[in-house]
Amino acid sequence: MAHPKRKISKTRRDKRRTHYKASVPQIATDPTTGEAHLYHRAHWHEGKLYYRGQVVIDNTEEEVA
Repeated sequence: MAHPKRKISKTRRDKRRTHYKASVPQIATDPTTGEAHLYHRAHWHEGKLYYRGQVVIDNTEEEVA
């Protein structure tokens, strides 16, 4: 089994681990509803699914059969 030849210092170890961090999600506001949502994602508002300011799905209407 392989073993390290020298001990890796805490500073060197921590420098390597600095890149592992969570990024803050970007929040956008819908121009029609003013609702905050994630970029490039549809969001529900009062029974309607909005994407880029347009209604994609409207669940408020009743289907007539």
